[in-house]
Amino acid sequence: MLFDLLRQRRSVRKYTDEMIPDEKTKPHDMPEIIRATKTAQQAGAYYVRIQAMARKHHIALEQEFDEHDTPDTKYIVLIDDYLPVATCRLYPMDDERMMLGRIVVLPEYRGKGLGRMVVEAAEVWAKELGYGIAVLESREGKVGFYEKLGYTADFCNVIHGETFTCVHMEKRISH
Repeated sequence: MLFDLLRQRRSVRKYTDEMIPDEKTKPHDMPEIIRATKTAQQAGAYYVRIQAMARKHHIALEQEFDEHDTPDTKYIVLIDDYLPVATCRLYPMDDERMMLGRIVVLPEYRGKGLGRMVVEAAEVWAKELGYGIAVLESREGKVGFYEKLGYTADFCNVIHGETFTCVHMEKRISH
């Protein structure tokens, strides 16, 4: 279903747990979407987070990587050629809700639809795992982006962190 939507926008190759480039079916300008289940793939998620967030906002690694970053944590990673360029972390909050967090696109890849792509891929995976609600905590300046993706902001639930002020947002992903 995600890929039907993406194909309407541009051609996309379906992803698997172990994405192997197929130059005949993957457009050269389209990043691959992988479900990072192996350490090397997860390192790609970490790379994007360090490059785009920790360095830019002077976030200590102990703050950027928290108790939700474990070998069992799920990550979506977008790969351009061979380098990771965007990521999203997923972890369950309870039996119904999956947290999508650390949604990051490298600065030089922003404005190309990759943020939408990584969020939609995470929603599909969460739904496949049986979760009905996707939850995220958006930085104040990014709320509009997530509203365009169908998320509803709860301005009564604002999180004042050390680096950012964030707004709790939710979206029903299955009925």
